[in-house]
Amino acid sequence: MANQFDVTIIGTGPGGYVCAIRAAQLGLKVAVVEKRATHGGACLNVGCIPSKALLHASELYAGSKHSFARMGIRAETSIDFPRMMGFKQEAIDGNTKGVDFLLKKNKVTVFRGTGKIAGPGTVTVGNDTIETKNIVIATGSDAAKLKGIEMDEKQIVSSTGALMLEKVPASMAVIGAGVIGLELGSVYARLGAKVTVIEYLDRILPGMDLDAARNFQRILQKQGFAFRLSSKVTGAVKAKDKVTLAVEPAAGGAPEQIEAEVALVAVGRTPYTEGLGLDAAGVKLDNRGRVEVDDRFQTSVPGIHAIGDVIRGPMLAHKAEDEGIALAEILAGQAGHVNYGVIPGVVYTNPEVAAVGKTEEELKAEGADYKAGKFLFLANGRAKANQTTDGFVKVLADARTDRVLGVHIVGPMAGELIHEAAVLMEFGGSAEDLARTCHAHPTLSEAVKEAAMAVAGRAIHS
Repeated sequence: MANQFDVTIIGTGPGGYVCAIRAAQLGLKVAVVEKRATHGGACLNVGCIPSKALLHASELYAGSKHSFARMGIRAETSIDFPRMMGFKQEAIDGNTKGVDFLLKKNKVTVFRGTGKIAGPGTVTVGNDTIETKNIVIATGSDAAKLKGIEMDEKQIVSSTGALMLEKVPASMAVIGAGVIGLELGSVYARLGAKVTVIEYLDRILPGMDLDAARNFQRILQKQGFAFRLSSKVTGAVKAKDKVTLAVEPAAGGAPEQIEAEVALVAVGRTPYTEGLGLDAAGVKLDNRGRVEVDDRFQTSVPGIHAIGDVIRGPMLAHKAEDEGIALAEILAGQAGHVNYGVIPGVVYTNPEVAAVGKTEEELKAEGADYKAGKFLFLANGRAKANQTTDGFVKVLADARTDRVLGVHIVGPMAGELIHEAAVLMEFGGSAEDLARTCHAHPTLSEAVKEAAMAVAGRAIHS
């Protein structure tokens, strides 16, 4: 007899497992299908979590080399790279085991293997057949490939391979100046690698505020990064101890060669739909290979839904989580909703870069009438005390209503500070609301308040 469920979710990454837990909380009988040995998807296993562990460890090491002495701390430090990778694995294990516990706690049935949609209401996993009222595709994304470049995950690596290197390379070429490339490039730059970033566009961090991106690029250059912008990689040749990349101007021109011990291909991610049987089931994809859904996450086939990286929108774990919760509530007869205008994005380097809402470029393109308030961390008491004064906070507000439209931060703890703006924007708050909210002194968050005050030209400390 087939297994009977209200909801069956294919994939237990951040979107899938959160959807499963919320649906179970709402009284639905839930099953999940996972092909990995552990839950958590790419994020917990080969993405967000392991990269943050290495970013943290490498930042402390860099601090011991460059910051401790000026604070009167004497330290002799060296790198035990295998142990550092063990520290990374501890982070993975702790998080994936936590998800396993939560699924069991909420009585979610787990099927191990590759799920395939046999038709509306039916999922097969090996010899198992699951009969279900609703199917949720939450299969996430995979590292995008670059034409003409074959990744072996040893010398030419994706983000997955970059998290599993056996030693710190003497040099690394990073193809792509997006979030993943800059984060992983930062890890190895701190550990001693010479890092060169090659980007097709004329800027880093495509999609983020240009003012913030340019400021951040200058900071990374001070940290030793080299940038080759407006450049494309057309080929790669491996030798025993190096990779030679063929690099040309994006607009055309004479090619040149760039050599590195390891080349990291970080040109984005693509939706993962392989082997799901979507064609046979009649599920439509868009021209970028994403599953098409309506505002209630339903695909072109009734009863089949999709969330996370496999559908439109930013490929962010927290976006997938919010969609998972919203869909679970919709399936339970409630009114689930995601506010896509208030989804923060963070680059977890040092300093961090964080943003929520519209960029100045987007507002200008829309012809919006807005005001900008900016405050440098150089003028923030806590940042000066900590000697972490690189960067700024910028608040963009509607010139007529003063409603905050976007906030952009380059600086210490930016990934934490941005949520003050996110909460404000979720409730339609104004720059004046933020400016008149008392902030503790001395804190980095005062820079957010001062930027909000600067919208009206009344920042105190600048």
